[in-house]
Amino acid sequence: MADEVKLYRTWSSRFSLRIVWALHIKGIEYEAIFEDLSHKSPQLLQYNPVHKKVPVLVHQGKPICESLVILEYIDETWKKETTPLLPQDPYEKAMARFWAKFVDDKLLPSVWSIFTEKGDEAKKEAFVPAVQNLEIIEEQLKEKKFFGGDSIGYVDLALGWMAYLVDVFEEVIDLKLFDAHKFPLLSGWMKNFSDAPAIKQHLPPRDKLVTKFQLLHEKFQTAN
Repeated sequence: MADEVKLYRTWSSRFSLRIVWALHIKGIEYEAIFEDLSHKSPQLLQYNPVHKKVPVLVHQGKPICESLVILEYIDETWKKETTPLLPQDPYEKAMARFWAKFVDDKLLPSVWSIFTEKGDEAKKEAFVPAVQNLEIIEEQLKEKKFFGGDSIGYVDLALGWMAYLVDVFEEVIDLKLFDAHKFPLLSGWMKNFSDAPAIKQHLPPRDKLVTKFQLLHEKFQTAN
């Protein structure tokens, strides 16, 4: 029990994958417990009674919920393993938290709205805030390989979904979402991130993602 680590997740959850990647970057052994969110297990409901969602990290029998909170817990608990996920300087740490929240509160919803809008015109309108948010986050990569500097850190893990989901979305909705020429720094970051061994070895199968999001997109398009 002293070192027991369990991760309640699904195979495709972008929030769960943040934790998978962090655990592998840190070299932490854990047991993955895959959830069917249409039939949530009693354990998941017990460990996360507030949100009833994945991911949930259980360490020494104690649950930690919400992916950004879990990332900080991992970084604090396993301090000596590899490079820290968060900067040590208080200001830089605050900025990392700010940009991770920006990703979750602004960037991700704006990209997701393109996917969920009905009709080509509505999707094109949704492009405007998404592009603006991409321009903002592109600026944070100047003279950096990763948002964390030379190694993958907290903000990189928060934005990790972009490295493998954008082209899946593009295929499903048959619309170009991301212009590599317009966003050269983000484009380079996406390659560097997805090529890192701890990331590359733990990406969900692309064909399964396409199938999943095709079904989801059809559902959004036919919803009243």
